[in-house]
Amino acid sequence: MRDWWNRSPAIRGRELLLLAATAVAIAIAQFMPLVLHLSTRIATDLGDPLSQAWQVAWGGHALFSQPLHFWQSNQFWPAPDSLAFSDALVGYAPIGAIGSGVGAAVARYNLLLLFAFSLCLVGAYLLARELGAPAWAAAVGGAAFAWSPWRLWQAGHLHVASSGGVALALFLLLRGYRRGSPRLIFAGWAVAAWQVSIGFTIGLQLLYLLLAIAALAGVGWWRNGRPAASRGVLVASLGGVAFLAVVSWLISRPYLRVLDQYPRAGRSLGELYRFSPRLEAFVTAPKQSILWGDLSEAWRPTLKAAQVEQSLYPGIVATLLAGLGLFWAGVPRQLRIGLGLATLAFAILSLGVHPGAGRFLPYRFVYELLPGWEAVRTPGRLHTLTTLSLALLASFGAARVVAAVAARRARIAVQAVAVALVLLVLVDGSGVVYPSATVPQAPAQLAGLPGPLFELPARAENNRRYLIWSTDSFTPMINGKSSFTPPIYKQTLAATRDFPSEHSIVYLRRLGVRTVVVYTSEVLAGKVEDQQAIGESWQQAVKRRPPQGAGVSRSLRRPLIIYDLGAIAMAEQRAASQ
Repeated sequence: MRDWWNRSPAIRGRELLLLAATAVAIAIAQFMPLVLHLSTRIATDLGDPLSQAWQVAWGGHALFSQPLHFWQSNQFWPAPDSLAFSDALVGYAPIGAIGSGVGAAVARYNLLLLFAFSLCLVGAYLLARELGAPAWAAAVGGAAFAWSPWRLWQAGHLHVASSGGVALALFLLLRGYRRGSPRLIFAGWAVAAWQVSIGFTIGLQLLYLLLAIAALAGVGWWRNGRPAASRGVLVASLGGVAFLAVVSWLISRPYLRVLDQYPRAGRSLGELYRFSPRLEAFVTAPKQSILWGDLSEAWRPTLKAAQVEQSLYPGIVATLLAGLGLFWAGVPRQLRIGLGLATLAFAILSLGVHPGAGRFLPYRFVYELLPGWEAVRTPGRLHTLTTLSLALLASFGAARVVAAVAARRARIAVQAVAVALVLLVLVDGSGVVYPSATVPQAPAQLAGLPGPLFELPARAENNRRYLIWSTDSFTPMINGKSSFTPPIYKQTLAATRDFPSEHSIVYLRRLGVRTVVVYTSEVLAGKVEDQQAIGESWQQAVKRRPPQGAGVSRSLRRPLIIYDLGAIAMAEQRAASQ
């Protein structure tokens, strides 16, 4: 083990350039329609990607226009800390400041998605190389992690797809401590902090993983006679850990405030039952998979939300190679055994908890005993770490296969086998051509409307569109879409079911709403899955008139009907705040 520790491989600049170019090229090939229509189409569908494109756009807007009120977004107005109702993608906020409007928000999301998949390949490759895998074998590991079939569903969740920082941070830390490089050590902790800033869905996993690795490293340090570290290594370690701690604390504050204000924002055991994958999830590929999508149809749930969490298929090629990697003598046996046990442990944890005997699965103890996990509703996303450890073992397996071929065949045959293994992994995890959807354009009649706004109908599908449309001006709005919905929004929906009735107008005025926008079916028909999100026809909506004497003006701007609650709303808002 000590000999392995002292053999940190040389990784040249040319290798890094080729790696980065290959990773980007594979991502472009996978998502080609998006590259050709960056500002008008979005990956997967018109669900969560629209909300997350808005999140990145809001982050860029708030970073420069209201940095001290970063978490007070324009959704779910006037609820505080509304950006913290789900993972906020804070680490991408500087990118969100580039460009403005709907087209720029969509293009940023698509480019960040390409970046996320590319970084996963780069990070896993570098980590495999540092652990001892040859270049071609490390390429197999990088492909197995970045293009694990499981990840195909997560292209609709940028905060989950953005897990390359985990592998990259581990690479930098391992290489830094092996070489005694303060610069690499601090960079590793800084990358870990950036990964946490993307969101706690992956960030929390990384924090606990680093804690476990630090404990194991401490035991190894003690058993090896407690060798002294250089001053530079100590300073970089303390500074890096402090930086990670400060960033984690700053990011966690608004989430803790949300949990304090809304105790029900924490995830109940019933929610965990609903979102926990079953054992057959490991053989259930996403429907986007070109090889296994149709074959997995029988095991796939009917509801889309359940399909996303019930598909944990890691790839048969990567799994077989990982099995071979357990017996590759090129790295220490302790490392192979450790990765094998880690893969098994992460896979079991990703099953979450289930009613009956399943309530005693290990994740139950993680949920109840470890800080932070009470806010996580999707245990299956721990599969990120399963696929990473599996990918590293797969790189060892590829090295074993290539070595066996090298002992019997010419060099050209060895290269062909290495390339074939990479391609097999990519095909196994491919969804070419990956589905995308055309982003609906905002009606021109929305421009310049005074806020706060309330937009109807207000189903989840509607609200995602309203959010992405709001990137033109970020006007405060009652509507919003996050993994947690504040009580005030539910109360508003209940109070305005019969809008524009007198009591609904009074309620909205007291809340401080200035403008109500009603979208008719001419805007939404044929573009939504939820039929209740389509809204009324133009003829039906026009018949709904506000009571006489209510002080409400109605403007017919087909296909929108716009209600101006007027200065009365603003006066009542000021009176309520005094």
